[in-house]
Amino acid sequence: MQGADRPGRGRGIVAAIALLAIAGGAIWVVKGRATPEPAPEKTATAKSVVVPVSVAKVERRDVAVTLSGIGTVQASQTVNIHSRIDGTLQSVTFTEGQQVKAGDVLARLDPRLAQATLAQARAAKAKDEALLASAQADLTRSLTLAKSDFASKQTVDQQQATVDQYKATIAADEAQIESAQTNLDYTTITAPVDGRMGMRQVDAGNVVHSSDTTPIAVLATLKPIAVVLTLPEKNLPAVQAALAAGPVPAVAKGGDGTVLGTGKLAVIDNQIDTSTGTLRLKAMFPNEKETLWPGAFVHVDLEVGTLKDALTVPVAAVQRGPDGLFAWVVGPEEVATMTPIETGTMSKGSAVVTSGLSDGQSVVTEGQYRLRPNSKVAVAGPGADTGATQKLAEREAAPPAP
Repeated sequence: MQGADRPGRGRGIVAAIALLAIAGGAIWVVKGRATPEPAPEKTATAKSVVVPVSVAKVERRDVAVTLSGIGTVQASQTVNIHSRIDGTLQSVTFTEGQQVKAGDVLARLDPRLAQATLAQARAAKAKDEALLASAQADLTRSLTLAKSDFASKQTVDQQQATVDQYKATIAADEAQIESAQTNLDYTTITAPVDGRMGMRQVDAGNVVHSSDTTPIAVLATLKPIAVVLTLPEKNLPAVQAALAAGPVPAVAKGGDGTVLGTGKLAVIDNQIDTSTGTLRLKAMFPNEKETLWPGAFVHVDLEVGTLKDALTVPVAAVQRGPDGLFAWVVGPEEVATMTPIETGTMSKGSAVVTSGLSDGQSVVTEGQYRLRPNSKVAVAGPGADTGATQKLAEREAAPPAP
């Protein structure tokens, strides 16, 4: 039995060895396939990413020195339309928002009481003129009789006093007539200046008085119009010097930067507000298109001088970082470098550079958000689609397809 078991046991060992060999071969094959092939040279890093940008030249030119402040638009003239006498408002002849000229009729009061007063004054004058005529006739007779000693000097003097009294009375009557005529004229309310009518605040049929605080309406002159603005008191010498040299141009802008009007500085207030340290100024604008409206807030730029041959860059090129202002400068190999700069005044989209740049350098004005120090750039021409340029640069930098 033992001899019979040995051949079977030997065959089992052989089978086990065969299985181990097969398993080992399989493991070797799997490892061989799992082992990565040597990586090809990375072509993606062979080219750095090219950033498309727009650039502008640093150049020298004359730059206007501009002071900016926030102002409030005010009508050049504002008139509260009141009645100057007591009476019933008979009619309102203007339309709300209507443009009127000086002398245009705005409203009428019931004139009958004023007409009656005027008629009484005229009648009183006629009566006193008749009495004066009679007194003058008596005086003439008395003078004739006095020459023949038929009338005393006292009688003549009394007659002369009566004549003088009636003359004074007639003068008073004339004053009464003029007063009554004026009150009658006041029953017709007219516009004192040119302007635009506001909303009606008193309707026809109401009794109005000269002492009323509520006006019938408000008349505002919008052409020209004024803007009152404030500037820091440190700007006073520059404004005074500019105003002494000639008219100071003023530009009014809306919150979005839209130009609403151009005008001139009219006056500097005669005192500085001690609580705020600011100076008030008034600029006048023709406002032909009525783009400036009373009560609106606007930004006002005053051109107080000119910097000759100043080094300038577009405002878009000026960037602010943790260490201050800087600009991206494109070198001869089209590599962008971050350059610290200092700026002065800014005017009409340009900034005056006081240090950090030199004439003729190229600075990035668009596409800065993708830049890093020493980034390779592709300069786009005026009006170029930087998005399309970016896609082209990415395709050129991408590795070739397998």
